[in-house]
Amino acid sequence: MARPALTAGNRRAGLAGAGTGAPPPVTDSGRRLDRADVQGLVGSGYGRLPEAVFLGLQVDDGAAGRRLLADLLPLVTSMAGDRADSALNVAVSHPGLGRLGMPQAALAGFSLEFAGGMAAPTRSAFLGDVGEQAPATWAWGGPHHPRVDLLLLLYARSAEELTAHRDSIRQRFPADGVREVVALPTTPVSPRDHLGFADGISQPAVTGLHGRSERGVALGEFLLGYPNAYGRRTGRPLLPAADDPGRVLPPAPRADAPDSVDLGRDGSYLVVRTLAVDVDAFWSHVHRWAARTGLPPEQVAAKMVGRWPDGTSLTVSRDHPLGDEPVDNDFRYHRDGDAAGLGCPIAAHVRRANPRDSLDPRPGSDASVRVNDRHRLIRRGRQYGPPPGTSDGTGPDGERGLHFLCLNANLSRQFEFVQHTWMDNPAFAGLHGSPDPIAGHHPPDGGGVFPLPADPVRHRLLDLPRFLRLRGGGYFFLPGVRALHHLASHPAHQSSVRDGKDRP
Repeated sequence: MARPALTAGNRRAGLAGAGTGAPPPVTDSGRRLDRADVQGLVGSGYGRLPEAVFLGLQVDDGAAGRRLLADLLPLVTSMAGDRADSALNVAVSHPGLGRLGMPQAALAGFSLEFAGGMAAPTRSAFLGDVGEQAPATWAWGGPHHPRVDLLLLLYARSAEELTAHRDSIRQRFPADGVREVVALPTTPVSPRDHLGFADGISQPAVTGLHGRSERGVALGEFLLGYPNAYGRRTGRPLLPAADDPGRVLPPAPRADAPDSVDLGRDGSYLVVRTLAVDVDAFWSHVHRWAARTGLPPEQVAAKMVGRWPDGTSLTVSRDHPLGDEPVDNDFRYHRDGDAAGLGCPIAAHVRRANPRDSLDPRPGSDASVRVNDRHRLIRRGRQYGPPPGTSDGTGPDGERGLHFLCLNANLSRQFEFVQHTWMDNPAFAGLHGSPDPIAGHHPPDGGGVFPLPADPVRHRLLDLPRFLRLRGGGYFFLPGVRALHHLASHPAHQSSVRDGKDRP
């Protein structure tokens, strides 16, 4: 008879106002982050390793998949790893966990969003992935493509070293039972994105992630097994201690489940979305509205993005970029006099993605910032395709774009909330008919509106086309290193799962 599933309060641990039955806040006094158990991607985007490629594998035989995982384990880079010339991280999809032999009781401990997958019809509708963005149109990860069970993220210092790293990894693939089904190349790390804007500026400061003790976003917002912004541990899979005979996994807190081990601890959910960027359409639209408004094209583009190309916030400097001065990211919209959006428009991309102190209750207060902190993401994306002005494409069909990667502990409250409620919402912060000008879901006929507050007369940029097109994606689990050891070494619960071969 199957054991009942052990979980850590999936549905209520990540929500505010969980009701009178909600558990009290937890405390982890004295429990420090085990950096050797956290995969390196959590702590770093590997900026020192400018070359990267992401390989998607399908596991057709669970035993072969576990052998490969065991072979790759010595190469997996943790936060405690040295500064080597290359790095490897490993993520697993929900079907992939089943293929590797995880029993149903453990699979049920993961979040419903992760279990359902990004390409599920309900998730696609919620995320705005419909029409030309629908999974059926994707280049990978959609219903008409092979499953991606394992995602290998490879990084290196140079193109030659990345090729050698990739070839070395591929040589470890079994002859049968595991096959590479997608390779996502990237272009070398650049200080600016394809649109010409500085990127990666506003990452959350996370308490305890790099030894910081000062106030930041709670560690449990990004890593499972730690208190989140509500003082509770987000739901995650726990196993009976008997299911970990090698004693590889850390023990779960007794308050969550006695005599159990924590499969989720030090892991995170990884969101991957391949977004093609239509650079020509963006700048054509900018120049069109610059001519109509009398504003310089660079300023129109900056208003849509929310920053000047050099990264200067429009709230910090409304009329011009600050050039060589260090980027000031320690600002708030309401506190610093930009509540009406005369500097950075309320509808601008970066203001929607990170409203800072613009949210109820009491915009401008620390309480507003705390609300915002419950929806933060750690971004780890890499660009692909040729720089604008060139044609030798390295992405699908020669296109250029972004492999958007982000980490979060609660897919519903973090990534999906930001995408649905802030990016796609045409009524964000009291607006009307105004989805995100860069990443929002615009009507196919170009019916989007971008309001540009100004004194004495505002402007309204009409007929925004879609500048991004979703080309693929998926939800993955980035396990802790000990969890990877458990997946590789466990005898696959053969009494209940036969190498995962009979799983869909």
